[in-house]
Amino acid sequence: MAGYGVRLVRKVSSTRAFAKVAPHVIPAFDRTVHRLTRGKVLPSARMLPGVILTARGARSGLPRRTPLACMPEDGGTWILIGSNFGRPGHPVWTTNLLKHPEAEISWRGRDIDVRARLLEGAEREAAWAAVLAFWPPYATYQSRVDREIRLFRLQRR
Repeated sequence: MAGYGVRLVRKVSSTRAFAKVAPHVIPAFDRTVHRLTRGKVLPSARMLPGVILTARGARSGLPRRTPLACMPEDGGTWILIGSNFGRPGHPVWTTNLLKHPEAEISWRGRDIDVRARLLEGAEREAAWAAVLAFWPPYATYQSRVDREIRLFRLQRR
């Protein structure tokens, strides 16, 4: 995305209106298009890199598919950000990963087995600084909530 487009998307994604509407529209649209294209297209990845996370439900144990923005790292790992669009409460997928850290992602049309690890302390602080450099609107999301946004590092199994 070129300069003005990126600035516009960052500004819009930081609004409270976006936080109200996006959680109901973007994931459903992403899941549908991803399924119809057999994993080749993830529309929200035009803004930010994204994965489809398949993790077992914390209580049910059933597979749950969630489209998520991610921050790919050098070395083949990914950071998932539990921002919940700056809304109260941790997103459900973060609770699922805490209970069942072995999961799968669809990344650029390939299914990859991963293990998720919640980042804490200095490791989280370093990752958070990288996340903010990568996508500054996450700072706005954090400013709206009392909870600390959960960060997970995914590594291949």
